[in-house]
Amino acid sequence: MRIIDVHGHWGPWPFHLDVGNVALNLELMDRYGIERQIVSAAEAVVYDAVAGNAKLAEVLVGQPRLHGYAVVNANRLERSAEDLRDCLSTGRFVGAKIHTTYPGVGIGSPLMADTFDMLDEVGVPLLLHTWGTDVALLPAMLAKRPGLKVIAGHAGGDAWREAAHAAVECDRIYLEHCRTVTDAGRIGFARSVGVPMAQFLFGTDSTLIDPCISLGVIRDAGFTEGELEQVLSGNADRLFRGFPGNG
Repeated sequence: MRIIDVHGHWGPWPFHLDVGNVALNLELMDRYGIERQIVSAAEAVVYDAVAGNAKLAEVLVGQPRLHGYAVVNANRLERSAEDLRDCLSTGRFVGAKIHTTYPGVGIGSPLMADTFDMLDEVGVPLLLHTWGTDVALLPAMLAKRPGLKVIAGHAGGDAWREAAHAAVECDRIYLEHCRTVTDAGRIGFARSVGVPMAQFLFGTDSTLIDPCISLGVIRDAGFTEGELEQVLSGNADRLFRGFPGNG
């Protein structure tokens, strides 16, 4: 069964981990049968979005199984908007990524609203780091921005119940459940409150976290074979329109 990982990383992190080389991405993908992985540059997330995106662009040229998210920093919106369009023009980037914690810009902030306006205009999927109850703000924000689709990275983290309800309210919110703490019943709860199958995606947080954790969560969620196909690859194929520009 095909597997597409919509939440990966490339490059070294400022932690005590040896996770910098693209060879590790490919090794883990091969180990677990992951066909494609969409990655953001660690440097772009934690330090310099434009510089990190540029380094990732160089890596993606020679890695047809990897695709990129251009990290957007809401604190430097005009420059990030220009950089996002440059990245997308290469054909190797398929979406945007926003981390709320490192730049200190919350979902409900005016800066985030301005950034959502820009992304609505550009019209590519956004992987948004969500961790906390402010994930519940997303349906109202997306109601004003019909061109924007948001992957709730970590499915709200510790606020996975709020994230599930948000996805029920808005069919342009997708749940991706990777995280280090595998709370029992997260996916079961999302299904019980009515999140459609089309709004579940598979992500790993690799290479920070071994993909086996997220695979275990998905495999234990009680999906049928047909549902697994949707979650592991079909929904991502549709969201990212078959990954244009894949060599």
